Amino acid sequence: MIMFNPFKKAKASVSSATMGMLQKVAAKKLQNMSPQEQQKMMQEAFKPENKKKMLEVMEQMKAAGQITEEQYRTAKQKLG
Repeated sequence: MIMFNPFKKAKASVSSATMGMLQKVAAKKLQNMSPQEQQKMMQEAFKPENKKKMLEVMEQMKAAGQITEEQYRTAKQKLG
């Protein structure tokens, strides 16, 4: 039986309770990758041809209330 400890520090990683099933699978896969594989995947995701898709998804997330306007603007600014 797990006891609740109010003095225990929170984990640095994102809680899996707030993630959906596919997000959990993706996070687990990313966690098990080597740093070189992670870097390669990130470079692939941030290619200019994928930028439009990412912006569309972020707009959908903003419309659905999954992210705030400030988070949207920050992410859009980081994409360039």
